Amino acid sequence: MNPTLQKLGFDENARVVILHADDIGMCQASVEAYADLLEAGIMSSAATMVPCPWFPAAADFFRAHQTYPRFDVGVHLTLNSEWKNFRWSALSTRDPASGLLDADGYFHSLAAPTHEFANPDAVERELTAQVERALAAGFGVTHMDSHMLALYHPRLLPAYIRVAQKFCLPAFLTRPRTPLTEGMPEEIETLLHEAQARGMALFDHFDALALDQHENRLQEARRALNALPAGLSALVFHPCRDSAEVRVMAPDWQCRVADYELFLNEDFRQMIFDAGVNVIGYRLLRNTMRQGN
Repeated sequence: MNPTLQKLGFDENARVVILHADDIGMCQASVEAYADLLEAGIMSSAATMVPCPWFPAAADFFRAHQTYPRFDVGVHLTLNSEWKNFRWSALSTRDPASGLLDADGYFHSLAAPTHEFANPDAVERELTAQVERALAAGFGVTHMDSHMLALYHPRLLPAYIRVAQKFCLPAFLTRPRTPLTEGMPEEIETLLHEAQARGMALFDHFDALALDQHENRLQEARRALNALPAGLSALVFHPCRDSAEVRVMAPDWQCRVADYELFLNEDFRQMIFDAGVNVIGYRLLRNTMRQGN
């Protein structure tokens, strides 16, 4: 049984899931979507992209609503800037020798060149800068996770774990021998076991709604909920309000708008109830981790 869930009092057959909204602060449409969905009350967690253009607006929203009982927001640690005409760069450096930047001075569009060229020490400095910027902006940071899962690489995962331990934050990490860690060297498995021994939660399962097919979103959500195994799972969405901005920015805008509409759909709320899953947020994991430490 997952030891974190055991600490929280769940039984070995419990299906526990975090319903998580990614990319808050990437654009205006993401901040507006989060404001609406927080009120709807289905979403249990979100994460903000600190280097992105609309992070200041996300911070303003947080400062105005930080006493809201369901406000659970982490840092979506960002090392990539994937859109053609909507870009962002590092907080900590402009030095090409860091390996974090492309020829135009932005983050690399894809994870592969980040994995190949990024200096792990520069990565750790950048991750630290992003968490520190979020804290300085007033965010009560509940966790860390990784944009595009770029940090799930043998060269970068140790820096990610060290930063999580530095700030005593849960980070999205899966158990060894799950699809995200398959093929990684043995020392990564050792790192994950050590992180768990220090009180960090490891997830048993990860899923995200597709960003290449926007139709039948409710049916896809049903598939994802039904597929949740016993243990701790993360189910990820990318909600945005429909707008001229998001349509120009993101080729997958229809999927993002579909995620936003899904969270507002009362049928989805009923589906979660019928699935018999336990919905939690990262705040519970953070508090349990800090109490243990």
